[in-house]
Amino acid sequence: MTAMTKIQAEARPPHALLALTEPGRAMGELASFYALRPLLSRLPQGDGHGVLVLPGFMASDVSTGPLRAMLERLGYDAVGWNLGRNVRVDNARISAMMAGVDTLHERTGGKISIVGWSLGGVFARELAKLAPEKVRMVISLGSPISDDRNHTNARRLFEYLNGREPEPIREGNFRDLAKAPPVPTTSILTKADGVVHWRGSVQADDHAECENIEVIASHVGLGVNPAVLYAIADRLAQAEGEWKKFSPRGFANIAFPRSRLH
Repeated sequence: MTAMTKIQAEARPPHALLALTEPGRAMGELASFYALRPLLSRLPQGDGHGVLVLPGFMASDVSTGPLRAMLERLGYDAVGWNLGRNVRVDNARISAMMAGVDTLHERTGGKISIVGWSLGGVFARELAKLAPEKVRMVISLGSPISDDRNHTNARRLFEYLNGREPEPIREGNFRDLAKAPPVPTTSILTKADGVVHWRGSVQADDHAECENIEVIASHVGLGVNPAVLYAIADRLAQAEGEWKKFSPRGFANIAFPRSRLH
């Protein structure tokens, strides 16, 4: 058995207990978001560049509203994808997302960043592969960036709605999800994820500007978790062309575990 075959054989969704506790944990994270909003306003200010925020599977722009509002307060031109619920994966949806990238790039006059939650993070990475000249940075949140869908307990619903091979895959695209795009790429993940097993969110060091950031969070609460928002703000605030790996400062260190990710 090869190393790759062994990894695929071991792919599994998160423990059922983690999935069952997702709603309660997410509500706690949302409460923390609102309680800490005065402190979050002190995060590094942005330079005004465009940030496209993509929702997770079965979610819409409503789910990313708090995150986009925070980014706007920090000085970014943050927009949603304006495509309703994230359900179908087909060529029309990919074209519509690319149009969103083009529009924001043209309107802001510079490279944009893309932040994607869960399946939205998969899209973020693939969009950056299609148009790296327009993308400054990609940040994914609990995204199943492995080609093995057994890492997520949403596999059956996803395949029921999209088939085992969605249209883009049948045409030769989206076949190497684990490969990072050729731009600075951050994968934010949590070992307490109840939807996507954390191993399915770990990216390899495909190039010098790839990293993984572990947080203590639920999957459903990633978009409002204060530690996640700290990491996103820190990443986006870097000057273009001056990317460095994440290194939390001061008391923020306690919010980011340093466990081995393998």
